[in-house]
Amino acid sequence: MRIRLGIDVGGTFTDLVLLEIESGAVLHTKVLTTAPDPAVGVVTAIGKALGEHGIAATEIADLRHGTTIATNAMLERRGVPTALVTTKGFRDVLEIGRQIRPSLFDWFADKPEPLVPRRRRFELDERVSAGGEVTRAPADDEVAAVVERVAATGVEAVAVCFLFSFLRPEHEERVAAALRERLPNAAISISARVLPEYREYERTSTTVANAYLTPVVARYVSSLERSVDALGLASKLQLLQSNGGLAGAASARDRAVTTALSGPAGGVTAAAYLARLAGSPDVISMDMGGTSCDVCLIRDGQSTWTVESRIGGLPVRIPMLNVNAVGAGGGSLIWIDTGGALRVGPRSAGGNPGPAGYGRGGSEPTVTDAHAVLGTVRPEYFADKGITFDVDASRRVLERIGGAFGLDVRSTALGALRVTNHNLAQAIRAVSVRKGYDPRD
Repeated sequence: MRIRLGIDVGGTFTDLVLLEIESGAVLHTKVLTTAPDPAVGVVTAIGKALGEHGIAATEIADLRHGTTIATNAMLERRGVPTALVTTKGFRDVLEIGRQIRPSLFDWFADKPEPLVPRRRRFELDERVSAGGEVTRAPADDEVAAVVERVAATGVEAVAVCFLFSFLRPEHEERVAAALRERLPNAAISISARVLPEYREYERTSTTVANAYLTPVVARYVSSLERSVDALGLASKLQLLQSNGGLAGAASARDRAVTTALSGPAGGVTAAAYLARLAGSPDVISMDMGGTSCDVCLIRDGQSTWTVESRIGGLPVRIPMLNVNAVGAGGGSLIWIDTGGALRVGPRSAGGNPGPAGYGRGGSEPTVTDAHAVLGTVRPEYFADKGITFDVDASRRVLERIGGAFGLDVRSTALGALRVTNHNLAQAIRAVSVRKGYDPRD
C-alpha cells in the first residue's frame, strides 16, 4: 500500500490527511497545534494516524506540508529581531513607503509598523547608479563600523538592501560576507537574491520579511525533519509554497518568504479544484482557521496570481496565489484598544492556551468563545474529540469585556462577531470589488 500524507499546520490546529493512492481512500486526523514547536504536534498527528489505521511508516510515499508558520509570524509580528543595512539616505524607506496608499485622504489612518524599527536600521555610504555604474564603493572601515553597530543590537537576522543592487550586487555581497563572519549564527538576506528587480520600497520590504522569517521557518523545518526521520518515514519533506508549488526543505530554509502563504495556498488550490468539480468555476474562497482567514478570488476554475501582495499590511513581492490574509480566526483575541473601541485580532490565543473555553489557561476572550456563548459553535461536534469545552469560562471572560461597555454577555459576543464579520467582508472586498470584480457574479 502506498500512502500520500498531507499535513496542514495552522496557528490553532494541525490537520493530517492520508490518501491511499491506488484506492483513493481518505483518512483524516486533527490535533491541537503545539507552541512554541509545532513540529511536536505534527509528529503527534502522524503517530496517531498511523497507529489508528494500522499503517507502517515505510508505506508513506509522499509527505507534503502546508504551514502558516510564516503567515502567522508576520500577522502577529512574532518573527526574530531584525536589522536593516541600506544605502545612505534610504534609512526610512520602510516608513515612507509610497504616496499611493490606502485611505489616502484619511489624516488619522493607521500605518502598519515596519518589521524593523528605526533604531535597528543602518546606512552605508555607497551608491550604484540607475545604469548599473558604481559611483561610490563602500570603504572598508565604514563597512566594519556598520557591522559592529549591527552586532551590538543583538539581532538574529539582517537584511541588506542597497539602491540598484539588482544591477551590481557586489556591494551587498561584500557587506553580507562581513556580517556572516561577525555574526555566524544570524540569518543574512540580500535583496539581489531575494528580489532582484526595481522598486526600492517593495524590494526592501520583501528582503526584510525574508530575514525576519528565516530563523523561524528554518528552526521549524529542521525540527520537523528530525522528527519525521525518527518516525522512520523514508519520504522527503516537501513544503507548499505561496505560488501553490512544492519546494524541498533546504529551499524553504533559504527563502522563507516564499512560504509566507504556504498554508493558505493549499486551501485555495483545493477550493479551485472543488469549484471545477461542482461546475461553479467563478467563486470566492474563504479559509478561516484559528489565527487567520484567507480569502481568494477564483476565476474560470483557476486561482488568481499576483506578485504584489500584502501580509499584515506590508508589501511582499513574490509570485503567489492572490490570497488576502487577515488576522481574524477562531482564536483571534477580543480586546479594547486605547480609544475604547472593541477590536478583534490580529493576535491569537492559538492552540495553547487557546480560547478560554478550552480550559488550558486562556484568560482572554476569543471569537470561538463568542460563538460558544451564542450557541453557533457546538463543542460536541468538534473534529478533535479529545477537546472538552467550558462555555461558562467563555461567559466569564466576555463579561469582563462587556462590563466596560455596560453590555451583557450575549450583546458583547454579538458585537465581537460583528467586528469579525466586518473584517472578513473587507477581506472579500479587497480581492473582488477593489480588483474590478462583482461578487454577485
